[in-house]
Order: sequence, then structure tokens, then C-alpha cells
Amino acid sequence: ATARHAKDPLAELTYAWSVASDAGVFGAEMLYMNIHPMQQLLPKTQLLRQYERVLCNAVAEIGVDVNTACSHDHIHGMLSFVPGLGPRKAANLKQNIARIGGVVESRRSLLGKRLMGPVVYNNSVAFLRVRDIDQLSNQYLHPLDDSRLHPDVYHRNTWAGKIAIDALERVEAKTGDQEVEMQIVAIQDAMKNSQEEVKRLFDATKTEWESHFGPTFNIQAWDPRENVPADQWRDKVEELDLEAFANMLEEQGQGRWLSHLQMIKWEFRLPFEDPRKPMEPLSGDKLFRLLTGETDQSLRPGKEVTGKVVRNGDFGSTVKLEGDIRAFIPLRNLSDDHVETAEEVVNVGAVVTAIITEVKKDHMCVDLSLKMEDFRKNQTSWTRPESLPALDEHFDRTAAMQVEQEKSKEREARLSALRLSLGGNGDDEGGEDGSKKRTGRVTRRACAHPAFRNAKNDEIDRELREAGDAMVGEALIRPSSKSSDSLAVHWVVKPGTIKVIEVVEEDKDTDASIGNILKVKDETFGSIDELLGRYIAPMNDYVEELINHRKFLDLPEDDVEEKIKSLKKANPKGVFYHVCWNEMHPGYASLHFILSTTARNYPIGITQKGFSWMGKVHPSLDKLLNEFKRNPKGTQSSRSSTNASAAPSRPAPPETKGSRWGARPAPPPQPAGWAGQGQSLPPPPAAQAPGWGAPSAAQAAPQQAWGQHSLPPPPNRFQPPPPSGQPPAFSQPPPPYGQPPPPGPPQHPPPQGGYPYQPPPPPRQQYH
Repeated sequence: ATARHAKDPLAELTYAWSVASDAGVFGAEMLYMNIHPMQQLLPKTQLLRQYERVLCNAVAEIGVDVNTACSHDHIHGMLSFVPGLGPRKAANLKQNIARIGGVVESRRSLLGKRLMGPVVYNNSVAFLRVRDIDQLSNQYLHPLDDSRLHPDVYHRNTWAGKIAIDALERVEAKTGDQEVEMQIVAIQDAMKNSQEEVKRLFDATKTEWESHFGPTFNIQAWDPRENVPADQWRDKVEELDLEAFANMLEEQGQGRWLSHLQMIKWEFRLPFEDPRKPMEPLSGDKLFRLLTGETDQSLRPGKEVTGKVVRNGDFGSTVKLEGDIRAFIPLRNLSDDHVETAEEVVNVGAVVTAIITEVKKDHMCVDLSLKMEDFRKNQTSWTRPESLPALDEHFDRTAAMQVEQEKSKEREARLSALRLSLGGNGDDEGGEDGSKKRTGRVTRRACAHPAFRNAKNDEIDRELREAGDAMVGEALIRPSSKSSDSLAVHWVVKPGTIKVIEVVEEDKDTDASIGNILKVKDETFGSIDELLGRYIAPMNDYVEELINHRKFLDLPEDDVEEKIKSLKKANPKGVFYHVCWNEMHPGYASLHFILSTTARNYPIGITQKGFSWMGKVHPSLDKLLNEFKRNPKGTQSSRSSTNASAAPSRPAPPETKGSRWGARPAPPPQPAGWAGQGQSLPPPPAAQAPGWGAPSAAQAAPQQAWGQHSLPPPPNRFQPPPPSGQPPAFSQPPPPYGQPPPPGPPQHPPPQGGYPYQPPPPPRQQYH
């Protein structure tokens, strides 16, 4: 688009107009053009109407090559602004020309081939040009078809040919074909003679101007119609008396044609000539405006802009502004204090608000500053660009100073929010006790510990990776880039895997010192050695336990999942599980298992206290896996194993709710192994012998485990006989099924051997 605009700006503007907005309004894209600083004050409809009028006048002034416009979409928009046409007629003309082959050889063929109606042809043909192109290289073109003259003055009335023949003092031919051919040749010779005269006058005028005023001649301002007197013209057409010819035509009753005859003379001299001066190389100002769309009004020294830091270098920070404009903050302008590196003030990816100090248009770059003194400067103290219009003589400077003072107060109110990111707190002289106050800026630390590095994140990772397996289990510490009160611990979990742990510093003396208190979440440490000994070393032990466990597989998670799926397919009744490294989160393990058909996984965290799973820390991996076996779905049990196994202090009152078994006391609490799984115990076998709970002869044989054979249900309305003997003491555990009978006189002696107890059935699924 930039190249097309440089070659034919009018065609590109009309093409932009032809694109309709979402609301169906044409020309909406032209509202984004900066024509005048105060154009935003005009209504958009009025501005678009003026744009349309200017485009119509410009198209009528230079004409449209009909063949080129119909064969190129980016030039077709000019046809819509031809007087007598419009968007619909222009589109219809393009379709008709494409139907006959894509080109027309003359203006008369537009009407002869019925490409447009007679009224439209009569109104618009003078603005349609037929020029020499490759498809018409073998055709004989009329020279006036590429001029502003209407065909009525050189086809229907042969006055243009007559003027050319009379100017060259040639004899007219008598036959029709010879007369047309002679007129065309005479017109070509007369136009050549007039154009040579125009060039002679232009060179003479330019030479005389430069002899007096130097090389400042303005080509666009030179108009031979106004700047050259009539007595200086020496071409053949100037020798004719066109007024006498017009009077003769008027006396013959053919109308008044003086204006048309004068137009013929000037079209011989300037037929659709481009008034622009030759294209010159773009200067820095114009090239900067074309490539960035910014002007001295939008980017000037003293203006606040917002951008994103994309790179920190040895000499400053590179910032990308809106519109992808590159900006640079020199190291000296990053802070009011002296800084060694750009990382002490800003980080890559941070969004900063800075002040423009200089616009380097030749380098397509803008220099910025983060210094507080630049933020506090008044706008009047910055250099005003010369391209901006001068201030009006009635400009109220007093009111402007009041507005500037109000803005300065607002700017000072915002400085407190900016100081945190810019590296200052407004007090650089020190505290009341004479000690140096902290600036809150991320700085290098004065630490001689062998595990500490004043380096960046990438540099630490590179050092650990290059060391290979020798650094597994080791840790390096660096200043964190998040804040000045934190450190970052790079712990090598396994070869190629590094976990970064954030450490918060408290009780710091200066920015360059290490905090006297180091905190990792809820754990507190007094030094770096204590941090490595009490935090990193225990986690290394747990990592060693993990990788040596029988259920650990040093495989990718996808491979582990495929393995348990194949095991499940071979043994559908089994529950298979394995532990491997978590690939998405460094320093975490992953427990993969399959219960039915879908493989699932749980993350397992490694802390200094053990293995973390489901919000609970387990001191060993075996205990974690046992908890997983009891509770594979991971839901927290509503009962604790301690409460489930403890005996109640007194018997529970009998349950009053009836059932098909009749009234009976409430069951005792369930054992811990079953309570954790949320399952209910199966009912006890029905008593067949006298005495509650006493075994019969048939039951004297060794009993089988429950769940292998089911007993038939008792008969309807069956009530078990009441137990005999004294109830058990409260200190003794209750019978496994049912509650003790209510207090009362004993009716039967207790059964021999006491109350029978059978353990709960084992889980139905076997873990592998």
C-alpha cells in the first residue's frame, strides 16, 4: 500500500474509500487520516462529505484510465468518483468491459459497443482516458482520447482538427478517410509543438528564479495559465484568432463555443499533465511519519508514554511502545541514583511509564527517561518541535500555567505508585538516625556464601545444567527479580530438572545484605546454611526414598499410564498403580493408578517433612500408599480411625425405629478399616440355637469367611430371643453386632465362650 500510494496517491485514497465499514458506511477508514490537528472537532458525517467532494474534484482534474481501472481492483475505486458515474454505474462498466475482452480502443467504442447509455456517456466520457497499453499496441489511438476534451469537439464537430491544420498552415483533404487521418496527424504535430513551448517557458522561468532566489523554485506553484503572459507564448496555436472563429460559428447558428476553443488550445499544451515534481528520497521526518503514523504532536519531548520492556542490555533497556515503536532508556536515565545494570530497576516484560527526552527520526527510535526530575519538569521547559504551529497571539499563558500546576500536583500524587517500580521511595538522604535507608530496588547482594550467585535466572540454570549429574541434589541461590526482599533457590531435583523455590527475606539491614530471617512458606531459617541443611537436605532424602521405591518407574508419564493399562487388561480384577516423576511441575511426583477402565493420577509433593498428598503430609512413601489403598478416590472420611476404634463410654440407647426384623438396639460403631472406606457391615448370621449368640451344633464346624455363602433371610415377624445373663461392663468392648440389651433382670445365662466375634471381610480388590 505504501508503494502504491507513492506511485498514485489518489487511486489509493479512492480505494480506501470504497471499503465499507461494519455499519455500511463508505470512507470510514479515511477518518483515521491525520489531515488537520483540529479535524476531530468536526462531525464525522460532515468530514466524510468534504472528503468525497475533494476526491470528485481531484478525479475530474486528472481523469481516469478506463482500461487500467477496470483491470486492477486497487484503481477501480477512481471510477466511482468520475462525474456522471457512481459506485453502481462504475461496477456495471467494469463488468461490461470484462465481457468484451477487458479493453476498449477508443472513447467512441464505449457508446458504439453499448458499454454505457448515451446520457451517462455524454456526462462522463470527457473524464475517461484511453491510453496506450500493451493490449492496444497494434491499435491506432486518437491523441485527444487522452485529454479533457469532449468527443463532440473532435469527432462530431471537427473543430480541434481544423484548429491544428490552420495553426500548422496545412491544406485540408477532401475525402473523408484522408481528412480524418490528416486531422489526427495535424493534432499530434500541434500538441508536440505546444508542449515544447511549455518546456521552454518552464526552463526559462526556473533559471530566472534561481538566479535571484537560489534553488527554491516551487514546481507545483508554477501555473503557465497565470504565470506566463500571452505575449511570451511562441507556439503555433497562439497565432490563431480563436475569438473570430467562435464568432463565425455563432453567426452560423451553431452556438457559443469560445470556451471550448480555448480549452482545445490549452489541451494541446497541457493534456492531463502530472503537476507533481519528480519524486525525491524520503527524508527522516516524512519517512518516520509514514512508517509509524506518529507526528510531532503525538511524540514529542516531555510527553508521558507507556511501553513494555523487551530487553535489558549493558547500556540500558529497550522498550516497545504502542504501534511497535522502538524506544531506549539509557542506563543513566533509569534512576536518579547510580545503577550498575538495568535489572536493578526494570525487568523484561515489565510495563513502564516514562518521559520522552528525544525523538530520533533518522534512527526510528525514541529516547526515554525514568528519572524523577524529568517527571517533575513543566511542559514549557521542554523544547517545542518546530513543525508544530505557533501559539496563537491570544493564547492565555496564565491559564495554561494554572492548568500545568494542577497537572503537576496530579503527577506528584502518582509518583508514589511509580517509585516502587522505578526504584525509589522519595527519600535518598537516609533515615533520621543517620543510617542509609533502603530504596526497595532489586540490587546485587554482598554475600560470600559458595552457594550464592549474583546472576540471572538463565545463567543459574545454565551453570547447573552444564555441571551435569554432579549437581543433582545441590542448590544455588540468587537475588529474586520479583522484589528486593526475596531470594530464589534453584534446586536440582534430578538430571535436567530444576525447581525454583521463592524465599522471603525479613529484617534486612540494606538492599545489598541478606535478610536475617529467611522464610519459605511457614518455615523460618536463620541463615543460608540452615536453609540448605533443614530444607534442601531433607527433600534430597525423600527424593532418594522415592526413586528407590519398588513402585517407582523412571519413565515418562505416558509410558507409565500405558503400563498400568496393559496390566489391568491382563488382570481386570486387580488394582495397579505406579509412581513416576511429574513432567509438568518440577519437584513433584505423580501417582498413576487404574480402578476400573480409566487411568487416573494424583500429584505428590516433596517437602522437607515428607510426601504431601491430599493436603496431608506423610513421613514415608509407604504410608502414603497405604493411605491411598484405604482411600483410592482421595475423598476425606467423615470419621477418624481413632474415633471409630475407641469404645464408647456408655451403651447407646436402643433405636426406636422399627424394621422388618422387629425392634432392636442400634448397631455399634464400625471398625476403622471399614469406616474409612464408607461401607456398611453385612448383617450377622441369624441365631438358630437357644441363647442369644450361642453357636449350634451345626455351626460347631469351622466357619467360613463372610461373603462366600449368604444365609437365607429370617422368617417374617421373627423376633430373636432376648439374651440371658448380665450385660457386659462399660469398660469392655461391646459385641460386634448389635448393642447390649436394655437393663433389666437376666432371663438366661450368658452363652459359653462369651460373645462370638468375627473380623470384617477383607477388601474385594487386590492391589498390585
